[in-house]
Formats: sequence, structure tokens, C-alpha cells
Amino acid sequence: MLDFIKSTVGRKYLMGITGLVWMGFVLSHMAGNMLILVSPDLYNAYGHAIVSNKPLLFVAEATLIGALLVHVACAVSLTIQNRTARTNRYAVATNGTKGASWASRTMAVQGSAVLAFIILHLITFKYGAEYKTIVNGVEMRDLHKLVLEVFTSPGYVAWYVVCLFLLMFHISHGAASIFQSFGILERKMQNGIKKFAWTYAILVAVGFLSQPLYVFLIHK
Repeated sequence: MLDFIKSTVGRKYLMGITGLVWMGFVLSHMAGNMLILVSPDLYNAYGHAIVSNKPLLFVAEATLIGALLVHVACAVSLTIQNRTARTNRYAVATNGTKGASWASRTMAVQGSAVLAFIILHLITFKYGAEYKTIVNGVEMRDLHKLVLEVFTSPGYVAWYVVCLFLLMFHISHGAASIFQSFGILERKMQNGIKKFAWTYAILVAVGFLSQPLYVFLIHK
């Protein structure tokens, strides 16, 4: 088992599995964030429900952190291995259908930017200002107020938008690559896989962007 995990195929499987874990989390987190478009109380109640179940929250956070660390470690090791194995470099990069896409060529840069975004996002919201509110007689953190405060900053909104576009390209390529990691390489399925990956990536990006754009452009 350990030999398989250390192998190239094993590390690709791990990247695929950990990628699926984060795909599920990102989609559910995006859906929860959009509750801000419904009402402040519903948005705050959603956030309170998550943090109130301490055992489940601990398991979820540990799983996400573990999946992220494994994903990054496998990505770095495979990148180093590929560059080491490539003894003959082409003078001119291949273009057209046979060439690597911009998304695939810049995965490392995108991943680094996304990681920085995740860290800053946690600092800003999870460990940010602790405002309080009352919803249905229960005192809870006023995340709605914090979100309004953060997303009225043009600089933060610009940074958020840039990172969301990078995330869109990163997961569009990553979602398609997951199927390759699991050995699904049939040519007849490639077009459908790419369409699914882009649909998922655009859905996530638009969903996340709706929050800051709503606050910055509409909510006063």
C-alpha cells in the first residue's frame, strides 16, 4: 500500500481524491454564502449552525486541512518529478490542440494564489471581528455585519475577484484532471468531462462573486 502511494499513479489518485473532497466543500460553501442574498438572519443562523456542532466541525476541518496538505504535497512532488524527467526541452512550446492550455501550464501559480487566498480568507472571516446579534432569541456571531464591513473595501473586493478568476481556471483544469487520475481517459468522454469541469468552475466562481458584488455594488 505504501509503495502504491509513493508511486506516480498513487500520488495522482491521492490528488484526485483530495480534489474531490475540496470540490464538495467549495460547492457547499458557495451555496451557503449565497444565503446573504436572502436575509441577514438566515445567513447568520447558517453560520451559527456550522460552528455550534463542535465535534462535526472538528472532523470537517481536520479532513479539509489533511486533504489540502496531501493535495499540495502530491502536486509539488509530481511537478518536481516531471521537471527532473524532462531532460530534453523544446525550444518552442507546442501550440494548438496538442499544446498544454494556459490553465495547465500555470497550475502551480494558480494553486499558490488560491492557497494565499484561503489563508487570508480564514484570517478575515473565521478569525475576524466578533460582532454579536440575536436571531430567534439566540445570541450568535453577526457574520453579516462583518461581510458588509469587509466587502465595502475596493481593495479587498478587487483582490477577491482576481482570486476567484484564478480559482475558476484552477478548478476547471483540476476537475477534468481528476477523471484522468482515476484512469478515465476514453476520447469519447473527454468533451463531456471538459464541459462538466467548466460548468462546475463557472458555477462556483459566479456563486462566490455574487456576495462581494452584491455588497459593493447594491447593498448600501
